[in-house]
Amino acid sequence: MELRDKLAILADAAKYDASCASSGTNARDSRGGRGIGSTEGMGICHSYAPDGRCISLLKILLTNHCQYDCLYCVNRASSNVPRARLRAHEVVQLTLDFYRRNCIEGLFLSSGIVKSPDHTMEQVVEVARSLREDHDFRGYIHLKTIPDASPELIARAGLYADRLSINVEMPTTEGLRSLAPEKDESAIRRSMARLRLQIDATREERRRMVPIRALPGAPAVAAKPQPFAPAGQSTQMIVGADATDDRRILATSATLYGAYRLRRVYYSAFSPIPDAARALPLVAPPLMREHRLYQADWLMRFYGFEHQEIVPAADGLLRLDVDPKMAWALAHAERFPVDLNRAPREMLLRVPGLGVTAVERLLQARRVRRLRADDLRALRVPTRKVLPFVVADGHRPAAGDANRVARLAAAAPRQASLF
Repeated sequence: MELRDKLAILADAAKYDASCASSGTNARDSRGGRGIGSTEGMGICHSYAPDGRCISLLKILLTNHCQYDCLYCVNRASSNVPRARLRAHEVVQLTLDFYRRNCIEGLFLSSGIVKSPDHTMEQVVEVARSLREDHDFRGYIHLKTIPDASPELIARAGLYADRLSINVEMPTTEGLRSLAPEKDESAIRRSMARLRLQIDATREERRRMVPIRALPGAPAVAAKPQPFAPAGQSTQMIVGADATDDRRILATSATLYGAYRLRRVYYSAFSPIPDAARALPLVAPPLMREHRLYQADWLMRFYGFEHQEIVPAADGLLRLDVDPKMAWALAHAERFPVDLNRAPREMLLRVPGLGVTAVERLLQARRVRRLRADDLRALRVPTRKVLPFVVADGHRPAAGDANRVARLAAAAPRQASLF
């Protein structure tokens, strides 16, 4: 099979993996003629396909052959799809060629399981090793690791990759057992725990070692240990392949963040696949549900919300018509309006339309003077959304403003007339 044909099959097979972000790694560059590539300190720049997926990484599978038969996976053993396999040196050459053409700035590499988890993981690690050691590639590398592979192989992967990820696949143990019975949840959690311990230990050791300039004739100072997955680890779970509700999904995410210090949990809406099993739904869940989960995830990570307070207990599902922060504010009308001049930071962060940066600037400004509604306009926050929930000098919302804003936010967009 021609390399172009392999690339078409394996790049298409990788499109369902959403966990391909590239921020948070160490700064590297190749100025001065050393090596190739850079991370520019803040990760890489992204471009986006019409469906919103990131395409700035060479996102590819080593192979879409797989010995597992996970019902939700298009590459499962029983799936009737074209198969292909790349050798490690072919992935290396593709990465370098695309980089030199300014098409990509990094690599996201995953794979189906062939022969054994260790055999497959060896090939994945060899790609990263060759790029780093043989070609001095300094761009971004994200490796999808295989939980059943040996700890030694996963430890080697962390020496070459900026980020490692292990997919938990399903939000619940029951869902994984019913849709992917060959996968072992305990093995997934053990591998994530090992990664966390290794990442934390390496960071602590590097932090303790203060660089000291050696004097002439003095003994050499020990070098800092090599970074281990400096951009941390992430995971992905599939949404809508079973009956798990949003409340349970966010509870699982909160546990993963707390137990393994993940950088991100990615949510991937289930997509119907060819020759699907009867246990799977016939239609995909609305993409808005995936979007609302990301918004709720953001509230947990940066806004001080607990997972159990974001989703109503009644049906366990996030509202699709308004964002989760607005939904929480409407459900807790007794907490509003909030006084911009007196409310603590924690409560300001719960005001719809106020982000973390805006709240910090408001807190700084009110140390020296009283805040007015015009200060919100100066911050370029969506005042139509914010003003019904706040009190400031010269402004107090009218009764019913909050519900009116919610109705406007929930209204479907309508094409304006040209006449």
